[in-house]
Amino acid sequence: MAHIARRIGQAVLVLFITFTVAFLLLSALPSDGVMARFGDPALGLSQAEIDGIREEMGIDKPLLTQYLTSLAGFVTGNFGISTQTGTAVSSMVATALPHTLALAASSIALAIVVALAFAFLATTVPAVGGFFRALPSFMVSLPGFWIAILLLQFFSFKLGWVRVIDPSPFEGLILPTLTLAVPMAAPLTQVLIRSIDDTRAMTFVQVVRARGASESWVFWRNILRNSLLPALTMVGLLFGELVGGAVVTETVFGRPGLGYLTVQAVSNRDTPVLLAIVIIAATAYVLINLVVDLLYPVLDVRLRERPLSDAPSTSAQLERTA
Repeated sequence: MAHIARRIGQAVLVLFITFTVAFLLLSALPSDGVMARFGDPALGLSQAEIDGIREEMGIDKPLLTQYLTSLAGFVTGNFGISTQTGTAVSSMVATALPHTLALAASSIALAIVVALAFAFLATTVPAVGGFFRALPSFMVSLPGFWIAILLLQFFSFKLGWVRVIDPSPFEGLILPTLTLAVPMAAPLTQVLIRSIDDTRAMTFVQVVRARGASESWVFWRNILRNSLLPALTMVGLLFGELVGGAVVTETVFGRPGLGYLTVQAVSNRDTPVLLAIVIIAATAYVLINLVVDLLYPVLDVRLRERPLSDAPSTSAQLERTA
């Protein structure tokens, strides 16, 4: 239990540092959401009225007081009030987060399936192995917005297979999922291919073959299982980034998720919303990678024989496959 407590303590420290840095950077912006919303002379508000709004929202208080108030609010789940809409930020996040989580889960699931298929073809089918080894380098270079626009143009406007205006919940996931899965599958495939090649060269694989096991048995039960740790690490990193990073995709497809909310908050200088999104994204990233670290002993029996603190960390796993 000591190693679990230590990992949790490290996660809390990372979140505290993230909150502090994000708060200071957002506070250093030359303007704020109140001025962005009410500073237009066409609204006819006097400076005294604007100052009253700032006082009501607590923006006029000293920076340290604002920091401690915000920190206490985040600990208790109170993210403050949006300066643009006057709505509780927690309500806005609660509405947007399920859409982003659904998109992230479907995208990472499709990326895993594609990566497994490509890695299998690249390492077991010599006739097409070279093609599938080179394909991830091309996939990772494709801009996300270009993929989104291409999918919209072809599947929605030309073929009419997927509606983009008032789509069903399932239809609304199809094209965004494809858009995110393509570049995500590329690094997963690269890591998995490298890990499979390294595992195939190990002595125990030759021993299993010598005992008469078929090639399919060797691959699925021995090689692939022992090649999953680096890929699992990459899955954790990608999923953590997706929760707060699907800005372009959600904006192109008009999905009301955290990415779309981020774009609106940036354009309106809505600092409370931006701070909440940064912390939620960081929390998801830290928690997912904490779970990935704790899953290592489940997949690798060798790690059960030593303390988890001696197990390879997320960064170490990636360095071994680089």
